[in-house]
Amino acid sequence: MPSRDEILSLDEVPPPPGKSPWVVEPVPAPIEIVEYNLRWPTQAQEISEMVSAVLHQRALRIEHVGSTSVPGLAAKPVIDLDLTVADPSDEHGWLPQLRDAGFVLMVREPWWHEHRMLRGGQRVDDGHAPANAGPTTNLHVFGPDSPELIRHIVFRNWLRSDATDRELYAAAKRSAAGGTAQHVMDYNARKQEAIREIYQRAFKAAGFLD
Repeated sequence: MPSRDEILSLDEVPPPPGKSPWVVEPVPAPIEIVEYNLRWPTQAQEISEMVSAVLHQRALRIEHVGSTSVPGLAAKPVIDLDLTVADPSDEHGWLPQLRDAGFVLMVREPWWHEHRMLRGGQRVDDGHAPANAGPTTNLHVFGPDSPELIRHIVFRNWLRSDATDRELYAAAKRSAAGGTAQHVMDYNARKQEAIREIYQRAFKAAGFLD
């Protein structure tokens, strides 16, 4: 279990000198923010069941997180899932099965909670999805002691309960999207001020702050 201080820390962890988190380099693309889709929870459940079926006991927990997990919240049409495995660095125990299921390893960050991120439902080479690919999915892989797993749930649960912060976050995302091609890292950076503000209220509601 991560410590309270680890959970509350929102500090970015840069890669070590000479290291890159990218297994597949991202390319600039327009960021699309769409209205909430009632199908997103069902799609997330179907993808979660597929991941569980291919990993069996290796999948300790799968959570639908991110904006598509919050009813009524505008979002990028991308399903974010947090997958907990015993040891993300032991890739031979879980990665081949996910590759066989159509996921592509995009990010490897051993220095940040052993985070890996895989992309599903979208071809990496030309950005076009096969007809049977399903929704684009970001599958984030963490170990059981990662504070990020708890932070994601705290943020999700708060946005589900608070309409004011849902609107604040939606406005921040639309502003950050801008309408022009950009790296997703730049889009994420432009949301950080709103995210940090919302996290303070979310942490307090969850009992981490007085």
